[in-house]
Amino acid sequence: MKILNYNYRGLERVGLYVGDKISHLSRLAGLLGRPDLAIPSMIEILRNWNDISSDLESLLKEAEDNTDKIKSILMNPGDIEFLPPITNPPKNIMCMGLNYKDHVEEGLKAKDVRPQKMELDEPIFFTKSPSTLIGHNVNFPMISTSEKLDYEGELAFVIGKPGKNIAKDKVYDHIFGYCCSNDLCARDIQRRHKQLFKGKTLDFTCPIGPYLVPKEFYQDPMNASIKTWVNGEIRQESNTKMMIHDIPSIVSVLSEDFTLETGDIIMTGTPSGVGYARDVPSFLKPGDVVEVEVENLGKLRTEIIKN
Repeated sequence: MKILNYNYRGLERVGLYVGDKISHLSRLAGLLGRPDLAIPSMIEILRNWNDISSDLESLLKEAEDNTDKIKSILMNPGDIEFLPPITNPPKNIMCMGLNYKDHVEEGLKAKDVRPQKMELDEPIFFTKSPSTLIGHNVNFPMISTSEKLDYEGELAFVIGKPGKNIAKDKVYDHIFGYCCSNDLCARDIQRRHKQLFKGKTLDFTCPIGPYLVPKEFYQDPMNASIKTWVNGEIRQESNTKMMIHDIPSIVSVLSEDFTLETGDIIMTGTPSGVGYARDVPSFLKPGDVVEVEVENLGKLRTEIIKN
């Protein structure tokens, strides 16, 4: 099951993939005689998931078995404007820094640092403002304040059931689903301020999507391939099993005396292959296209354009 948000004449709508096409969920539910499933917002889906998931699965199966009946309301993905799967999260997007050992090592090499020990025992958290969120296939207007715009392909997940002080063995009970994300960041601003927030929270620097896959319909998130391309050249290629801190550890530590709410977005970190750490550093410029693919979560596309 693939659930998405899209823009229709200035209105946010929830869509559902039927095969390789997309239907407005409310229209689909009405056409198939299930007006009770005409749920108008993604947050409502998350909040009511336990009660509606099996019915939505049945609705989708009926739609796939009766495509002739619903063909008038099916849309091509290329014909819609994708929005972030969560457009108004309750708080900042929460992100993991330095969560793949190979990314840590490439960064240390790039900065010519020779530490005696890499401190990786505890997760490193930072946040990106909700104003960073953009959807799949939405252009990113090149910023004027940075000459070192970089990419970071990541697996992201969304909290469904709220919680605090969540035990590791209960973490997946609180997760709704998964998607691709790209932590665009300004390396020069990041270095100038000697911290992560400012260089990583510039407007529109968090492409996310194209859609959410609920956890019941996804594989083990800790064993999924992750790849990033720039202009068709593969730059990052890894697997989520290479994370230093896995998803249960991330959520358990993050939720210590801190309530995670329905709709919170958490990004899990990026593997090696980022632009600044290449043998010849390579930063993004207008005309570049970045694509992030996490196994069975689609491919998230962002084109950099002139501002």
